[in-house]
Amino acid sequence: MKGIFITGTDTGVGKTVVIGFLGRFLRGKKRRAITQKWIQTGTDDNPPELKIHPYPAVYSFKFPASPHLAARLEKRKISKEKIKKTYKNLLKMHDFVLVEGIGGTLVPFNRKDLVIDIAKDLRLPCVIVACNKLGAINHTLLTIEVLKRRKIKILGIIFNNCLEGQSGTILKDNIKIIKTITSAKILGTLPYAKNPDTLYRKFSQIGKKIYGLVK
Repeated sequence: MKGIFITGTDTGVGKTVVIGFLGRFLRGKKRRAITQKWIQTGTDDNPPELKIHPYPAVYSFKFPASPHLAARLEKRKISKEKIKKTYKNLLKMHDFVLVEGIGGTLVPFNRKDLVIDIAKDLRLPCVIVACNKLGAINHTLLTIEVLKRRKIKILGIIFNNCLEGQSGTILKDNIKIIKTITSAKILGTLPYAKNPDTLYRKFSQIGKKIYGLVK
């Protein structure tokens, strides 16, 4: 029984798409895979396609903001022990628990604690989802630096061409220079596509690589 934490270089980079596809891929391999969201904000504004998790988030807040602010506005506190307990209970019943992070990697849930440190406490390896665009080099290198400093295992990086009309020269070079500087494993690239079935077919090769690393 294993867990994987899906983190991102920023908000809106495609973590939800990746975790949904990875869950689908693992279930296609006859593995009991479940997806989980520890903290969800902006619940009143989320479109239906974001509601992919079969279990409700451990904590849900209406205001679309960082968890520390969303929780404060509702006068509630987020307990990392409750999050850990919920995760461990799911782990007992499944082969894989895939956890979707919130926003980027360094996101606080109170005035001193970060969501990524819960993943560290649980010894979860990470898959990084990067929006491949101008600026991706800095965001991705910072994310890698953060995870390495915390001694969190990085399974690899998925580059998501999440914006239309980006320079192909920049997109290709982003991947090349990040791999050169960090020696990080590049799991693959998702093209810009609106059809989910087309995108999933592209993801299947990425799913095979991840499965090979964790099975």
